[in-house]
Amino acid sequence: MNLWSASTACPTLKPHDQRRRAATLLGAAAVWTALLSWAVATPAAAHAADAPDATNYRTTITGITPALPGVSVRAIEAGARLELTNHSDRVVEVLGYSNEAYLEIRPDGVFENVNSPATYLNATLQGGVVPPANADPAAAPQWRKTSDQPVARWHDKRARWTALQPPPAVAADPGTGHRIADWSVPLRMADDLSTLELRGTLDWVPPPSAALWWSLTIVVAAALAALGLVAALRVQLLGMILIVGGLAALTYVTAREIDAGARGAWEIVAGVFASELWPAVAGLTALLAGGYALRNRPSGPFAVALAGAGLALFGGLVNAAVFFRSVAPIPWPDLVARLIVLAVLAIGIGVCGAAALLMRRSARPGGN
Repeated sequence: MNLWSASTACPTLKPHDQRRRAATLLGAAAVWTALLSWAVATPAAAHAADAPDATNYRTTITGITPALPGVSVRAIEAGARLELTNHSDRVVEVLGYSNEAYLEIRPDGVFENVNSPATYLNATLQGGVVPPANADPAAAPQWRKTSDQPVARWHDKRARWTALQPPPAVAADPGTGHRIADWSVPLRMADDLSTLELRGTLDWVPPPSAALWWSLTIVVAAALAALGLVAALRVQLLGMILIVGGLAALTYVTAREIDAGARGAWEIVAGVFASELWPAVAGLTALLAGGYALRNRPSGPFAVALAGAGLALFGGLVNAAVFFRSVAPIPWPDLVARLIVLAVLAIGIGVCGAAALLMRRSARPGGN
């Protein structure tokens, strides 16, 4: 007998038993999601663990000079990494900070030079890894394969603003956009040692009004919570709204993986569960609780309240940096990112409040 049929077979369960059943159901969803994340968290995941949730600096690629057919480059993860794809039959080298061989993107995969200091300096977004003694730009390259695909993704200090303090122009006038730098990363063809340049720009983009976005979130959440005061409210409506919030949360984490370079459903799933575990759990649990509420179970309001709180905390609040930073790590306009996060937060808070009011009204004598 499955869990749904068990609920149907026991219509006389007391309210506290129904709540315990709903909590068990949601807990099981979280456990199974965690196990799935362990199973699929493979090196194919695109999302870097230290990718920013948002930033005020926009990294833009302007091109490779001279152009190289079959080779493309883009900035990913809100500029945290660069991605070079080599679909030519030649070997492209990315040079390090002392013009040493750093990466080779070959037709059969990506190789990194363990003797390049850049291999260690670029290991994290902050660059806190101290190069070992063998990391000498003058040493002969020693190549180590890191991927079977001809796609390299790496942090590069030349394409980002790495100082803790903003540039002087930004400090003087943060409300205006500024061109911070025209940067370049040297490339080289391994067969004839001809050189190329990857060029781009780095700009300061003024942040949005955090007060405005938080105010909008509160207004929408309050409107949804007020549904709990409507005498004709049924838990099925809250379930449908919660499902919308769950879908929004899953859409956002999926978009982050697409922006980070995931190709195909498997890489998206692996990346989501490897790097966006809790937002994914919150979204999936919201879907499950919403479906449970649609079945009009006595413990439906409790399930909605619990899942709504989790959705707001783990699906919305963790991504709320887009409310006060301008560049979001998704492949769509930054406004879309803020609207999605607003929806996740407001729906989570709102349905939690409405369900709590519904439970309180039902607990009163004569409540329904």
